[in-house]
Amino acid sequence: SKKVSVAILAQVASAHLFPQPNAMQNEEGKVVDLYLPRKCSATNRLIQAKEHAAVQINVAQVDEQGRFTGETFTFAMSGYMRQQGEADLAFNRLFFEKGLLTFSK
Repeated sequence: SKKVSVAILAQVASAHLFPQPNAMQNEEGKVVDLYLPRKCSATNRLIQAKEHAAVQINVAQVDEQGRFTGETFTFAMSGYMRQQGEADLAFNRLFFEKGLLTFSK
């Protein structure tokens, strides 16, 4: 009885001192992460959560009349690329690869 109460007390103390985070679930009951790290679109490096120099740009797809079609392209750029002055060139390359920018006259 004494060993059982010590074991229960240890379990309660462990649960109180080291609580497990509640798993976030969507409507289908699937477990989804609370934080999804972003990757730089130009370098594929992870963008840390505390990096405040990073930017994310959502480019909307439009039809011939200029109306939003509901489709977007998301690009993330790390602060490192922006500091090096390479972000503009990298965005131009990424937009060209997606067909959003042409260099023809």
